Formats: sequence, structure tokens, C-alpha cells
Amino acid sequence: MDLKKCIRNIPDFPQKGIMFKDITTLLKKPAVFKYTVDAIVDRYKNKNISKVVSVEARGYIFGGAIAYNLNCGFIPVRKPGKLPAETISMEYTLEYGKNTIEIHKDAINNSERILVFDDLLATGGTVLATCQLIEKLGGEIIGCAFLINLTYLNGAEKLKGYNVFSLIEY
Repeated sequence: MDLKKCIRNIPDFPQKGIMFKDITTLLKKPAVFKYTVDAIVDRYKNKNISKVVSVEARGYIFGGAIAYNLNCGFIPVRKPGKLPAETISMEYTLEYGKNTIEIHKDAINNSERILVFDDLLATGGTVLATCQLIEKLGGEIIGCAFLINLTYLNGAEKLKGYNVFSLIEY
């Protein structure tokens, strides 16, 4: 299936010079959404994944479905002040600024096998910070999976040492 045909490009969003990859056009097609989730699940179904960790917000759309199909837990990573219990945080740089993410301190136990999923790999800052939070909590990163990898931004280079996989590359 040519998933690129299901992605809409939005120029100058969220700021001038960015070509935003809009996945809502993929999500609204049930067969394409199912195919996408199934393709990720098929890759990791025999890896004994304990939990899927995703970053808000679009990562949650897929992350929850992937966790459900892998019969494992789902952990949200959020912006500061959005999680109700005690958290740990990490600041990171993205292609158009800086941000901070948080995860609950009790989200992951030692040696749990973690699949990180996000919809898009750009510069890699968000997922690298997510992996660092997971490892701080004792989790083992089994893979970092993405719907889209913007290869021209070299995000996979920042994630060297992790198993990086994407369904679509630009």
C-alpha cells in the first residue's frame, strides 16, 4: 500500500518553512489506518513488548491501538503539568524550538521491554528525550517505530544505538 498517497502536505505549518505532514487524511480511511497499525504490530508481535510509550498527541492515536494489539500496556509521555502523579522530565530541542516532556515516575519497571512509537521522526529530539526518560526508569528500549521518517532531517542519526523503523520515508 502506498501510504504516501494518504498523507497531506501543509506548507508553513506550524511556522514558515515547515512542510507539515498531515496524517488526518490517513486516519479517516479505516482500511489504511488498520493497515498501518497492523504493519507496526506485525513487526513487533514476537518481541515480548511490555509497554508501548508514545508522545502526545498524534503518537497516542497509533500507540494505544498498537499496545492493544500487542496485548501490553500503554504509557503516555506529555508536556509539563499534564500528568497527575509524580513525574520526571527532560528538555529537548526540536526542529523549530525547545520543549520539555514528562512521564510518570511509576510508569515503567526495571527491565520492562519498551516500544517507543511516534507518528513522525524529524530531528529525533523528542524520541531521544523519551528514550532517556524510559532508561532512567529502568526500561529496555526494544525499538523506536514511526509512521513517517523525514530522512533529510537526520533524526535517525540522533537515535543511533536504537532500533529505528518507519513505514514511510521522505
